[in-house]
Amino acid sequence: MAGNVDSIRKERLDKFLFFSRALKSRTLAQKIIETGAIRVNSERTARSDHKVGAGDVLTMNLHDRILVWRILDCGTRRGPASEAQGLYEDLSPPPLPRAQLSPYDAAIAPRAEGAGRPTKKERRDTDRLRGGDGDE
Repeated sequence: MAGNVDSIRKERLDKFLFFSRALKSRTLAQKIIETGAIRVNSERTARSDHKVGAGDVLTMNLHDRILVWRILDCGTRRGPASEAQGLYEDLSPPPLPRAQLSPYDAAIAPRAEGAGRPTKKERRDTDRLRGGDGDE
């Protein structure tokens, strides 16, 4: 019976989020967990030391999206993105179409190339055309 317990490896939730590249640091992962934005197997957790392992399902509200991941394996390090993607299976729903976004989010339209304020390079070019040297 002890062999079965050892074969199922579990690790801290904040470490898994860091190793899987869901978040940039363990400190940030701990803060997100403490807000209650992450559920493990449909149960809200506010403890960053909650143990997760293969087969657990994480439901997260990160980056203004709902992410649903099934853990396939616990990582041993924060490796490259290709290695991190092998730690979980993404079961997330597709993002909402623009028509179903909130009025605030729908009002923010993508800006076309060249629209809006000029870049620093464009400003220097304009200054040179007007007769200045662009260093003012």
